[in-house]
Amino acid sequence: MEMFRTILTIIFVIASFAIIIIVLMQEGKSTGLSGMTGESENTFWAQNKKNSLEGKIERFTKVTAAIFMISALILGII
Repeated sequence: MEMFRTILTIIFVIASFAIIIIVLMQEGKSTGLSGMTGESENTFWAQNKKNSLEGKIERFTKVTAAIFMISALILGII
C-alpha cells in the first residue's frame, strides 16, 4: 500500500508541474469584452482549432488536469 501511495504521489507531482508549464504555454484568451464585438466562431481558424497546436495543448491540459484531480482524490482517500 505504501508503494502505491508513493507512485501516486510521484504522478501527482509530475501532473502538477505539467499543468503549470502547459498553462503558461497557452495563448491568452481575449474573448472577454472583445468577444461581444462580433468575432465570429464560424471562421476557418475556429473550426479547425482542434487540429492546430493550440488545440492539442488544450486537449493535453484537460487530460493532465483530470489526472491531477483523480490522483488528488485517491491520495485524499488513502
